[in-house]
Amino acid sequence: MPPQSAWELIQEHLKQPEYLHVLLNPLPIYGLAMGLLALVVAMSLRNRKAEITALIIVFIAALSAWPTIHYGEAGYDRAQTLNETSTDWLDAHAQRGERAEPAFYILAALAAAALAVPWKFPKTATALNTLTLLGTIAVLAIGAWVAYAGGQVRHQEFRYGTPPEPKGGYEKMRD
Repeated sequence: MPPQSAWELIQEHLKQPEYLHVLLNPLPIYGLAMGLLALVVAMSLRNRKAEITALIIVFIAALSAWPTIHYGEAGYDRAQTLNETSTDWLDAHAQRGERAEPAFYILAALAAAALAVPWKFPKTATALNTLTLLGTIAVLAIGAWVAYAGGQVRHQEFRYGTPPEPKGGYEKMRD
């Protein structure tokens, strides 16, 4: 087999769901953190255009959970070749992701409402922005909880104990 070019290697990696999961998994966390910061600044300035930008960032970041979870699930079986402790953390990560998924979609819907409803009812903007801000904080915390277990899969230097989730729990959730 002849050596592959860099582009061919990239294309090969992009066909692997576990690689795509690793590539995408920072988006929900970092995106929500940036959206949260932008929303705090926009609300402090009382600038609707800045609020719209912040809400769009929150919306996109929350929706980015979908491909992240999709590719994580698709690559789950291939990542099972890890040692037992890593596999336990992978299972915990998957269980947490499954439980957290609805929260991201609810936040995306809330951000969409905060974008759309004030066009018809301008007085709702502050309340909807505040709800979105609080929702973003909550979902960011939930995302950090999911990501913590994910980080334990490959980074044993950060491990302190074993995951509290039951072993094999993700397989049971999928049945």
